[in-house]
Formats: sequence, C-alpha cells, structure tokens
Amino acid sequence: MIDNNGKTAVIFGIRNDSSISWHIAKKLFDSGCKIAASYLPETENEIKGLLAANGMEEVLTYCVDVRNEKQIKEFIGEVHKWAGKIDYLLHGIAYGNHNVMCSTPPGSHDTPPRYLDIPFYELVDSFNVSAYSLLRICRIAEPYFATDASVLTLTYNASQRVFPGYAGMAINKAALENIMMYLAHYFGMAGIRVNAISAGLVMTTSAGGIKGVRQLRKIGKHTAPLGNITAGDVANAALYYFSSLSKKVTGNIHMVDGGFNIMGVSNDE
Repeated sequence: MIDNNGKTAVIFGIRNDSSISWHIAKKLFDSGCKIAASYLPETENEIKGLLAANGMEEVLTYCVDVRNEKQIKEFIGEVHKWAGKIDYLLHGIAYGNHNVMCSTPPGSHDTPPRYLDIPFYELVDSFNVSAYSLLRICRIAEPYFATDASVLTLTYNASQRVFPGYAGMAINKAALENIMMYLAHYFGMAGIRVNAISAGLVMTTSAGGIKGVRQLRKIGKHTAPLGNITAGDVANAALYYFSSLSKKVTGNIHMVDGGFNIMGVSNDE
C-alpha cells in the first residue's frame, strides 16, 4: 500500500539473506524503490547473487568500507549520477570482535575476556564501524539528500540494559542512539528525519556471535508478550519510516521486539 515509485534508497549493511538490512532492501524494492547497496570484498559475490536471484538486477552495488571516507564519497556520487537525490538511507552496520563483546566463539571452551579488559583500540575500531559511521555517511550524503529524506539506523536494547555477551558493542549502540538524536536535530530545519529501530534478537549471522544467543531467543519467547520477532517484522516497521507516513517523526527509537523491553519478569514467573 506504500508507493515508493521514483524514490531512491541507499542501503548499508547487507551481509547475506539473514541480514535485517536485506529484508528492508527487499521490502523497499517491492514498494517501488530504486536500490543502491554497499558490500565488502568478501561478500560481493553473495550479495550480487542474492539480488539477482530475487529479481533485483537493476540495483547499483558498490564496495564500501565505512571507515573509508573516499569509498563512501565514490559510492554516494555514483548513486547521485545513477538516480539523482537520495530519498532513503539505511545504516544497518555493526561490527565488534569477541574481545569487544567479552565472549568466545561458539564451541570454544576458553575463558571470555573480562569487561575491564576490553582492548581500547579494538573498541575504537568497532565504534568507528558501528556508530561513528552513521555520522560520517550522513556528512557525505548531506548535499545529495532529497528535501524530505529519511535516515534510519538499527540499534539494540543492550544500549539500555546489560547483556553480558554483548558488552562493548552495547557501548557502541548507546553512542549510535545519541548520534541519531543529534543528527535528527541537525537535519530538522532541512526537513530530513533521522530515526532508529531497536530490534529484538533476530538470528542473523552477526547475532550468531553473541554469547548465549539461543538462550536469549528462548528467554524472548517466554518473556516478550508477542514472542520473538523476525527480520521481516523489522522490515515492516522500516517501511513506515521509509514513506511519507512518518514525515513528522524524527529522533525516535522505535522498539520492534515483541514487547520484550516493557517486561520485568518472564510470563512464566
């Protein structure tokens, strides 16, 4: 029912078909959007194959490391030459290694790093990718935004609550939410809105690196009033922000977690 014909969306963060960013891109494409998607060298073939297999051949793809300002500028410049002004921009990027997350790889019996021992430079690198990149991308994209553009980023409730297996990444999500709010203020006079979706735990490739992820999904099933969510549920909410329906909504953190965030105890208590 949302008509995005003639609109252009730039997508950062597709890793594979389990990625929330992929589900949002597919939803936008189905609504009529032109899609421009970034990829990394190691994911190029998988992403291009995924797009083609889903009838999305007419998509601009570009190799981008979001730590590299030159690559972002080249990508955004290509988008502008290809489709004109940018209507929608999705920031769905996050990265933190096991030292940052104070966890160990699945199957490992090693002792996880202590929170007190999170390596500074590894945390800074994860912050650069997971949080500061939103500011960097928006700074570069600013001259190319349509007058009523919408920017959306993806966050997680660990910014507000303690999830021991997420640790340093929670610092990044808290920073990301703050950056989002200040960008909402900065872009307000231009009519550009900036929001975030705080998604419940979805079984993506990235989520597989969170310690105890299956246990967390089991807890969510019994705690959230509506149960666990899917990537498709997040994509449905994203489509609201990537439409004129949200034209007066900015600086918002939209919870899509089945109601998990309101609960103090599980339904079994």
